Amino acid sequence: MSGTERQTGGEVLERTRQETKKPELFKVILLNDDYTTMEFVIEILETVFHKSPADAYRIMMAVHTQGQGLCGLYPFEVAETKVATVVDLARGNGFPLRATMEPE
Repeated sequence: MSGTERQTGGEVLERTRQETKKPELFKVILLNDDYTTMEFVIEILETVFHKSPADAYRIMMAVHTQGQGLCGLYPFEVAETKVATVVDLARGNGFPLRATMEPE
């Protein structure tokens, strides 16, 4: 009996190779409403999503003219937190702004 058989009870040891899998990404989307100001949407985009003023303006205009605007792609937990943060800030400021998330 070899040393390996004594330690494993005769079973063959296999080396497993761990594969790193990229996390699934989710789109975070702002939805248009008739009450939230354009300035507040830009503020949300700059503070919560760290967009430049030019990008924030572009996304805000997409929300305004197309009914929704893509804020970014994030792993599930990050997207979920950003959606909750947007809703909390909007409600705290008296706005009905909504955000949603969907798989990429």
